[in-house]
Amino acid sequence: MELRREQALELPTATLRLALLLAVAVLVAPGVGRAAPNAPVYNSHGDLVGTPFVPQDKPSTGTLTEKDAIAAVLADDKVSDWVARYPAKGLTKQATYDDETGLWSVKVWSDLPDAGQIVDAKVDDATASVTEAWTGPQVAWKMARGYKGAFGRGINSPWIWLTFCVVFLLGLADFRRVLSVRNLDLVVLLSFSISLYFFNIGDVFTAMPLVYPPLAYLLGRMIWVGVRRQGGGPSRPLWPAWVLLAATVFLMGFRVGLNVQDSNVIDVGLAGIDGGQRIVQGEMPYGHMPTDDGKACGPADSEGYVREHVQTNGRCESANERGDTYGPVSYLGYAPAYLAVGFDGKWNGGSSSWSGLPAAHLTAILWDLLALVGMGVLGLRFGGRMLGTTLAFAWASYPFTQYVSSSNSNDAIMPALLIWGLVFLTSPPARGVFVALAAWTKFAALLLLPLWASYRDWRGEVSGKLTYLGGVVLGTALGFWILLLEPNPLHAARVFWDRTFGWQLSRSSPFSIWDWDEYPGFPDLHHVQTGLKVLLLLGALAVYFVPRVKNELQVAALSAALLIGFEAVLTHWFYLYIPWFFPFVAFALLAPAFLPVAAREPEAPPSELEHEPRALVSAG
Repeated sequence: MELRREQALELPTATLRLALLLAVAVLVAPGVGRAAPNAPVYNSHGDLVGTPFVPQDKPSTGTLTEKDAIAAVLADDKVSDWVARYPAKGLTKQATYDDETGLWSVKVWSDLPDAGQIVDAKVDDATASVTEAWTGPQVAWKMARGYKGAFGRGINSPWIWLTFCVVFLLGLADFRRVLSVRNLDLVVLLSFSISLYFFNIGDVFTAMPLVYPPLAYLLGRMIWVGVRRQGGGPSRPLWPAWVLLAATVFLMGFRVGLNVQDSNVIDVGLAGIDGGQRIVQGEMPYGHMPTDDGKACGPADSEGYVREHVQTNGRCESANERGDTYGPVSYLGYAPAYLAVGFDGKWNGGSSSWSGLPAAHLTAILWDLLALVGMGVLGLRFGGRMLGTTLAFAWASYPFTQYVSSSNSNDAIMPALLIWGLVFLTSPPARGVFVALAAWTKFAALLLLPLWASYRDWRGEVSGKLTYLGGVVLGTALGFWILLLEPNPLHAARVFWDRTFGWQLSRSSPFSIWDWDEYPGFPDLHHVQTGLKVLLLLGALAVYFVPRVKNELQVAALSAALLIGFEAVLTHWFYLYIPWFFPFVAFALLAPAFLPVAAREPEAPPSELEHEPRALVSAG
C-alpha cells in the first residue's frame, strides 16, 4: 500500500492490518451510529446538551439563503423585541426551505433553562417578507396566536358580542340609579370582554393580567353577600316579567341558531364525544382516547400533521390523546347525543356548523338549555315569577355563556348540575347527588362539598347530614360505574387518577400569570400561588362552620366565592370557565331585589325552631 506524496508504508503482517482496520472503525463508528440531531436536545433537567447541525448557506431552489431568511425574521419588530430578552450567545437558529410553498421556516432556540424554542416564523422566498412570526408562548400554544374565531367562530364578531353586552345591560341595569352598585356589578361581569379582546389578537401577556381585577372584585362581593346577607340592593329591572320572558325566548332561539350555523367544536367537545362513544361501546374513556400512533388515514394539515389515524378498534379517528382529563360525568353527558345522532370519529376541522359534529352541537345546546331552564326554576322557587324570568334572561343574554355554547365545550355541564342542586338545596339527598355529579364533571366543584353539607345549620340534625352524604355517594357511583367496564377496576382507578388529577396538577400553561417565570422579564410567582391555594382550601373548610346558619342566598354567594377563588389560582385558566360561577353570582346579586328584608339571625335560636325549614320569601 502506497500513500501519495508520502513515503511508502509497509504492513508486514495480517495482524497489523486488522489492528489498523479496528482503529479506523472506532474513529468512524460514532459518526455512523449516531445521527446528528435535527433539533436542540435537552437532558432531564431541561439543560441544552446538543444543538442541531445547521449548514451555512445550504443550496436551495429559493432565491434567498438561510442567512437571508434568518436575518429577515430577526429584523421583524416583534421577533427582535422578544429575542432581545435572551443572551445572544445561547441562541441557535435554523432555516429550512419548502419548494412546494415557497416559504422558509425559521426557528430560534435558547439554551436558557426551560426556554426551548422561542421563535417560529415563515418567510416568503419571493419577497423576503415575514408572513407569520410567533414568539414566546405562541410557539408551543397555537391557541395563543389569536387565530380568528378559534373559539366560538361567530360569537367573536364585534357586532354580535357587543349586542349581547348591550342587551344584558338593558335588561338588568338600574337606570333609576345609574351609579348604583348593581350597575357596577353588571359592568364588572362584562369587563372580562376586555381581556378576551387582547386574547383574540394574540396578546396573552396583556390579556391574562386583565382577568384578575374583575375576579378579585367579584370574590370580594360574594364574600360580602355570604357574610352580611346583602346582595345587589332593592332595585328591580325596569321591564315587566313578560318582556324579559319574551326576550329570553328570542335570545334562546338566536343562541341555538348561532350554534348550529356559525360555531366550532374545540378539542374539549371532541373529547366529550370520544368519551361518550367509548362508554356506549363498553369501555371507559381513560387510557382509550384516539392517538396518532397508528397508520395515518387522513389528509395532512398546512404544517404536515395528520390527525386521523387507525386506532386499536380498527376505526379511522381524529387523535385526541389528552382528551381523557375530565371527570366521568363529563363524558356521560355526551352519551345521549351520541346515541341520538352518532359520530364518525373525525373532528372534521373543528366544524363550523351542525353537519360537521352534530353530537357535540346537540350536547352543547341541551346543557345550555338545561342551565337556562334551571335558572328560571331557581328564581321561581325562591323569589317568584319576576326573579325566575330575570335569572333566565341573565343566562341567555350573558355573552360568555354563549361563548361556551359556540365553542361546543363541556363547560355548561357543571354549572347546570349545580344550578339544579341549588333548586333542590332544601333536600339533603338531592343536593348531595347534584353536587357530586358536578364535582365528577369538573373537579372545581369538590370545593363545595363542605359548604353544601353545612346548609342550613352545620350543627343541624345528624340525619340530614347522613342523607346528604348518601346523596354524595350515590352521585359518585352514578359517575364512576364506568370503571366497572374494565377487566380490573382497581387498575382502571389508577389510570383515571394518572390521566386526570395526576396530569392536571403538574401541567404548565401561559394562560395565567402563575407560570410565566420561564419567560425572561417575568417574576416567579409559584410561592404566591401555593400560598393562595392553601388559603382557598382553608376557606373551603371554614365556610362549613362560618356562618353557622346559612340561607339559600348565602350558599349561592359562598359557592361563587369558592369557584372564583379556584379559578384565580389556576395555572391554566380560560374564558370558558366564567360560566362556572356566573349563575351563583347572578343569583346572589339579583335575588335580594325580590326578597323581603331578613331579620337579624338570633345568636341562639330556640331549639324548637332551630331546624325548621325557612324560605327566602313569605308564603303569601
